[in-house]
Amino acid sequence: MGLGLSVLIAMKATAWMLLYLFFSRFGFTVLAIPLLYASLISWLVSIASHPSIDLPMLLGKNPDGTFPILSTIMFSPYLYFNRAFSMARRFLTGDEPYSQICEGLYVGGWPASPRLLPPGNPAIIDCTSEFPRIKEFKGHSYLCVPTWDTRAPQPRQIESAVKWACRKRARNQPVYVHCAYGHGRSVAVMCALLVALGVVENWKAAEKYIRERRPCIKMNSLHYKALEEWSSSRLSSPKRNEELDVNSVSQSNSSGNTKASMVENKID
Repeated sequence: MGLGLSVLIAMKATAWMLLYLFFSRFGFTVLAIPLLYASLISWLVSIASHPSIDLPMLLGKNPDGTFPILSTIMFSPYLYFNRAFSMARRFLTGDEPYSQICEGLYVGGWPASPRLLPPGNPAIIDCTSEFPRIKEFKGHSYLCVPTWDTRAPQPRQIESAVKWACRKRARNQPVYVHCAYGHGRSVAVMCALLVALGVVENWKAAEKYIRERRPCIKMNSLHYKALEEWSSSRLSSPKRNEELDVNSVSQSNSSGNTKASMVENKID
């Protein structure tokens, strides 16, 4: 399953190229140039999304969830195809846009509009590299963990997201973790968060706990590997007990005196 995205995008790139060659053969070379461009961009994404390279920063997504104009133009065949495909897939599958996992914690797909966001002005953890943060959500606390579709956040990214979410929950603010569909990337982060908050004992129990509330989840071997490495890292860390103590996190961050809090406030 690790090569899923790369293979899929490569197949799409090949299809674009074949269409370009078909139209060029009948003298429509100029009109077919967009097909050639779409093919080249797809090949580039296919290479950058390969597990051995894993370079989501290629798309240029900013920490605030926006895309630079240059990136939007350059990667438009890939970015806009994903947005259209996401909306069509959601309509055809009938998946719930989000699911409540426990009090104050939600996981789901890309909120393309305010009606797709959970209630309560939630803090948002965005696990996508291909979808933008829409302008209506500028007032929400936001953390971007850019990750290719079907890939997994790095263990250090998971830990950073968990700490950020724990601070939000210590203030009784809801947290919404999303990826494209709420099946993989976001579920991996939610598994770690449930462990950190003491809802379950380990990430395997967390997956089962989430599946009971959102049956459509589907993590792959890369997600499992990242969670196993994250779990091992926490077990070997000398600060594990301190990090697992949510009350301590609440006290140290509610004062707003730590460096992490100051950085967070700037992002918010």
